[in-house]
Amino acid sequence: MPNLLLELRSEEIPARMQRKAAGDLKKLVTDALVEAGLSYEGAREYWTPRRLVLDIHGLTARSADVREERKGPRTDANEKAIEGFLRGAGLSSVSEAQVVSDPKKGDFYVAVISKPGRATEEIVTDIMPGIIRDFPWPKSMRWGKASSKPGALRWVRPLQSIVCTFGPEHEETTVIPFEIDGLTAANITYGHRFHAPEAITVRRFDDYAANLEKAKVILDAERRKDIILHDARDIAFANGLELVEDEGLLEEVSGLVEWPQVLMGSFEEDYLSIPSEIIRLTIKTNQKCFVTRAQGGDTLSNKFILVSNIQASDGGKEIVHGNGKVVRARLSDALHFWKRDQGNLPDLETLTASAAKFGLDINKPLDQRMAKLDALDVTFHAKLGTQGARVARIRTLAKELADITGADAALIDRAAVLAKADLRTEAVGEFPELQGLMGRKYAALQGENASVAAAIEDHYKPQGPSDRVPEDRVAITIALADKLDTLIGFWAIDEKPTGSKDPFALRRAALGVVRILLERGIRLPLLATTRDGDLLSFFHDRLKVYLRDQGARHDLIDAVLTSDADDLLMVARRVEALAAFITSEDGKNLLAGTKRATQLLAAEEKKGTVIADGVSQALLTLDAENELFAAISSASKDASDAVVGEDFRSAMEALSKLRGPVDRFFEDVLVNDEDAAIRANRLALLRLIREATGAVADFSKISG
Repeated sequence: MPNLLLELRSEEIPARMQRKAAGDLKKLVTDALVEAGLSYEGAREYWTPRRLVLDIHGLTARSADVREERKGPRTDANEKAIEGFLRGAGLSSVSEAQVVSDPKKGDFYVAVISKPGRATEEIVTDIMPGIIRDFPWPKSMRWGKASSKPGALRWVRPLQSIVCTFGPEHEETTVIPFEIDGLTAANITYGHRFHAPEAITVRRFDDYAANLEKAKVILDAERRKDIILHDARDIAFANGLELVEDEGLLEEVSGLVEWPQVLMGSFEEDYLSIPSEIIRLTIKTNQKCFVTRAQGGDTLSNKFILVSNIQASDGGKEIVHGNGKVVRARLSDALHFWKRDQGNLPDLETLTASAAKFGLDINKPLDQRMAKLDALDVTFHAKLGTQGARVARIRTLAKELADITGADAALIDRAAVLAKADLRTEAVGEFPELQGLMGRKYAALQGENASVAAAIEDHYKPQGPSDRVPEDRVAITIALADKLDTLIGFWAIDEKPTGSKDPFALRRAALGVVRILLERGIRLPLLATTRDGDLLSFFHDRLKVYLRDQGARHDLIDAVLTSDADDLLMVARRVEALAAFITSEDGKNLLAGTKRATQLLAAEEKKGTVIADGVSQALLTLDAENELFAAISSASKDASDAVVGEDFRSAMEALSKLRGPVDRFFEDVLVNDEDAAIRANRLALLRLIREATGAVADFSKISG
C-alpha cells in the first residue's frame, strides 16, 4: 500500500514548541484522512529545529464508494416537507427519488445517494492548506510582501518549503502539489543550513531520512538526545568527571541542533565559591550548557558541556572560547549578586518601621531584605494586598497551627517573618526559581536555627506530586500556613480555578496541603481553619485525586467522604481500613447483605411504608430476628467505640460479626409480613443495620 511523506520546513522553531507541534500535525492530518474515508497502517512524526515531518505508511490509495439510502416523508405529505427532503438529499425533483411502499405506513420517498470514492491525492490537496493555515501554534507570525494582505498565512517562523510525496514502497512516487500562499508542495528539501544547504530530491521516507543524514541532519529527536547524552557522559568521564544530567535541558538542546557536536569548556575555579545552584542555573539559562562534578561527588567542577550545531574545522576551539567568554561574564554577575546579598542595604534608615513591625534584626542582611519587602509595599495581588501584609497573615496563621503541629512557637515566628525575605535578594531577582533555596543559604550564613533555615526553603514544598514533603515541624507549619493563606485569600475574592484554568496554582496548593496532612500524619480541622465549606469541597476533590493515585477505589472514597468531613487524615485512614475489610470474605458477604437491607429499606421508604420508630423485642417472633437484633446491639456499640478511638480496623472487625446473623435473617425471615406491626418492626431492624454500618461508611455507595 502507498506511503505519504510530508515535510514542512521553516526557519528555526522554538525548541519548547517542537514536540507538541509534531504531535499536532500527526493528529490533524490523520484525523482528516480518516474523516475523508481513508485508512492507514501507521504514522510517525519527527521534528528538528527547522522542520516538522510526518511519515504515514499503508495509506489507502482512494476512499471507498459510499451508497446511502435516506428515508423521506410520505408521498402525500405537504409540499414544504417534501421540498426540505429534496434539498437535504441534494435532489432537484421527486422524480429522482424512489417510492417505497409500507403496508402499515403507506408510500414514502427514499433518496439513494451515491458518492464515488476519491483519490488520496485529491483528498490531501483538499485538506492540507486548511491544516497549515489553521495550525495551533501558541504564537505565530506573518512575513514577506503578502503579510500585509488580509488572511495572509501565519506560521511560527517563515515557512520556506513543503515536501509532499505519495506512492508505493518500491515504485516511483508522485508529488501532491497543493499550494498555499504562493508555496507549492514539491519533492525538494534542504540539508543543514551551513554544512549542506544544497537541494535534495526526495522520493519516500527512507531515502529522505538517509539523504538528510548525509546532509548533516539527524531527523529523529530521540536519537539526537541519545547522541548528546552519551557524548556528554563520555567527554566528562574522559576528564575524570561526571555529567550533571538534566532531562529538561537535554530536551531543549536537542531542539536547538540538527547535527549535535558535544564539546567541553571551562571557567576559573574562583567562581566555584558561588553556590552550585546559581552556577548551574546561570550556565543553563544563559548558554544552554550542562555542568559537571567530580565522579561520585556533589561538588561542581569548573568544566561545562556545550552542544554546537556546527562541526568546526578547528575541533571546536573557537566555539568553546566564545561560550567560555559568555559563561565567565554571567558567572561574574552571579558572584556579584551573591556577595551583594550578604551585605547591608544602603538605605537602612528607611527600614526601621518595617523592622519593628516584624521584630527584625536590622543588622542582619536577610532581615533587611524582609524589611525592604514590606517598606516597598510590593504587591502580592491587587485584591489581597502587599507581600508584607501576606507575611503578617502567614505569621498569625502559623501561630494558630503550632498547637496542631507541635512545633516550637518562637522558631515558627522567626521562620514566618523570614520566609519571603529572599524575594528582595538579587540572586532571586535574577533566578526566581531559586526562591526559598537562597533564603535558606542566607539564613544559614547569618546563623539562624537550622529548623528556621530549612523552613524558608521547604515552605514552598511540595510543588507537585513527585516533590518531597517537608519533614521538620517548623517547615511543615510554615508550609501549611503559606498554602492555606493562598487558598483562603483567593476563595475570599472569588478567584477559583475554572475548568483547565488555574493561573494561581490553587490546585497545586490544595494538593500540597493534602499531602502534608496525610504523609506527615497531621490532624487539622480544615473547616474550622478556613471557615469556608466551598473550599472544603475543593480539598475533598484534591483528596480524591491523591487517594486514587495511591490506588484507592473511588467508590470506597465516596462511601467514607461526607460533605462535612474536614479531618482528611481520618478520611484516608477510614478508606484504608475499609479497603482491607471489603476485600476479605466477611467483608464481601456483609456488603452483600447490607446492600440488600438498605435497598429493600429504601424501596419501602420511597413507597411510604410505615416503619417503626424503634425495634420492639416483643414483636421479634423468629430466632433469626432475635439473633440479628442482639448482634446489631453488640456490634454497633463496639464499632462506635472503635470509631471514637479512631481504630477503624477494629470497627470493621466489630461489623464483621454481623455477617452470619444478616445472612440467616434473609434466609429465614420474610420482611414484608402480612401483619403491619411485624412488618414495621422488621423494617426498623433493617434500619439498624444501615445505621450500624453507616457509622463507618455508607455501604450503599460501594460497588459489588
